[in-house]
Amino acid sequence: MTNAEKIELFNKLVATHPNATRKGDTIPYTSVNGHMYSYFSKDGFLALRLPESERAAFLEKYNTTLVTAYGIVQKEYVTVPDSLLAETDELKPYFDSSYAYVSALKPKPTKSKK
Repeated sequence: MTNAEKIELFNKLVATHPNATRKGDTIPYTSVNGHMYSYFSKDGFLALRLPESERAAFLEKYNTTLVTAYGIVQKEYVTVPDSLLAETDELKPYFDSSYAYVSALKPKPTKSKK
């Protein structure tokens, strides 16, 4: 599967949620209240931010790992296997959960323009 095909699957997933908006040109991502909750890495995989209560089960069920970017483990992000990315209906509940989790976080202050 090419990165372009994967990005199309990511776009399809984002379109399943009424309040989600895909952002970013070079690194496609979604965010709410200033917090990112999913992104498509330049290494060609989807990263999804999950609450602690769901993270371990996801890692075990899909035999995947936490995301490592620039040598740092992103402890709230799981790597979505390509096989799951292709199954929008199966992935959607996790995407919805990710949105709900990040929506409950305190909004990040916006940067004021001088």
